[in-house]
Amino acid sequence: MSMQSGPRRLWLKMGAISGMRSLWPLGSAGLAATAHASPAAVQLEIQKLLAGAPMQQGKVQIQLPPLVDNGNLVVLSVDVDSPMTAASHVRAIHVLAEANPLPGVFSAYMDERAGKAAFTVRIRLADSQKIWAIAQMNDGTWWYQTASTVVTSSACTEYLV
Repeated sequence: MSMQSGPRRLWLKMGAISGMRSLWPLGSAGLAATAHASPAAVQLEIQKLLAGAPMQQGKVQIQLPPLVDNGNLVVLSVDVDSPMTAASHVRAIHVLAEANPLPGVFSAYMDERAGKAAFTVRIRLADSQKIWAIAQMNDGTWWYQTASTVVTSSACTEYLV
């Protein structure tokens, strides 16, 4: 062992300690804290989407299991009552979640060529929560529906640094 390895190891230890100190305030026992959206964050996201336009309940149907064993794989079906013609069709469907790290789950954009405004997807849910599906029609109207589910084993809980 050379004389140089002692000071080098000391510098490595000091670097590791200072790196750990930067994580310390993020959570108890040095673990990073997880973030969750809230109903208020979802309302803010809705206000951004609508830009002051009114929103009505109806035309949108959500199928979501009322009880989910594992939040890593939740089947969500959304269907919007629309003839999907050039005169009347869905422009976009936005799905929002009140307890995921970010309120926006995804948005699907379409036009009359889609033929049907419906889809089934698998999403991740961090906790028991309310899911929003909001449809924007080509005439400028907005329609929505909500559904709630109970999640027994959470997902979306990666540590945010």
